[in-house]
Amino acid sequence: MISLPGLLITSGRLEEARQILEGFLEHMNQGIVPNRFPDAGETPEYNTADATLWMFQAVRQWLQAGGSRDFLRDVFYGKGKEIVEWHRRGTWYGIRVDESDRLLSAGTPGTQLTWMDAKVGDWVVTPRHGKPVEINALWHGALCLMAEWASDLGKDAEAADFSAQAEQVRESFRAKFWNSERGCLFDVLGHDGPIAKCRPNQIFAVSLRHGLLDNVQERAVVLMVEKELLTPVGLRTLETSDPEYKAHYQGSPWERDGAYHQGTVWPWLMGPFVDAYIAAFGETPFTRAHCSRLVAGLEDEAAKGGCLDSIAEIYDGDAPRLPRGCPAQAWSVAEVARVKARYALGRHEAAGSV
Repeated sequence: MISLPGLLITSGRLEEARQILEGFLEHMNQGIVPNRFPDAGETPEYNTADATLWMFQAVRQWLQAGGSRDFLRDVFYGKGKEIVEWHRRGTWYGIRVDESDRLLSAGTPGTQLTWMDAKVGDWVVTPRHGKPVEINALWHGALCLMAEWASDLGKDAEAADFSAQAEQVRESFRAKFWNSERGCLFDVLGHDGPIAKCRPNQIFAVSLRHGLLDNVQERAVVLMVEKELLTPVGLRTLETSDPEYKAHYQGSPWERDGAYHQGTVWPWLMGPFVDAYIAAFGETPFTRAHCSRLVAGLEDEAAKGGCLDSIAEIYDGDAPRLPRGCPAQAWSVAEVARVKARYALGRHEAAGSV
């Protein structure tokens, strides 16, 4: 769902994108689309709190690119209502709306439901049970889109209900996720209190552009992520000052999985960072040039090693930041392609003065 816009929608392959969306919807179970289709016709796995919510963003971009509104009316809108209802009543692995604040909670012992899903045996490397920041940004985004689509389809009462739910999430999000001591967002509202680790997941509260934060907060989040997590090849998954920070992805499988989301850099996160930077500071000649430099720099670094004409899955957190993991990764390539197309970022801008 993250790769689909950059790989298919940006290149105009709307029919293929629609087929993929419908294929996942056909296998939806209790309001969740599969996280993985196993080989040999085995049962799909539904251990994901974000994939279904990312689908709303993929559909939004598909429609904006010229996808038929018939798909929204005849296929997705009804499925979207089903998804929201299952999330409210409770579905797989403890994914459920907390009716006290309308925020989305997820996680059961021994599971990893967010994209930070490293697990070795019974060891959950980055436990994020509770209310993860990006899951709630995506949940708010899904409600906002359902309100918009309900209005477009002439379903005014349903639009008002979705809008009211989104507003409740926004109020709770601002009240509970804001870390006033550091001027950024908590990573998770855990069962024992908020977790204040500085991770890139907070960037989605700005990049999704549904007005979840006010502009002062948006700028503070972007500047914190830029200061602590931005590298030439993407965003670190943990700030370097954290005691659990791992500078290099190397060693045994246990050691590598222990570093996977504990400092390791992920190139795909450059896409959301560019979205957030422009959302917070406006689309101006300066911001376009700055973002062009970031994307051009990432492409230059990727060209130095790894897979020809592609971008690796991850890089070390510290210099020389060697490419690691998969040598060619779909969402690394997709997010660079998406933001280049969306903002018409080019090397002439990156090289120019502002």
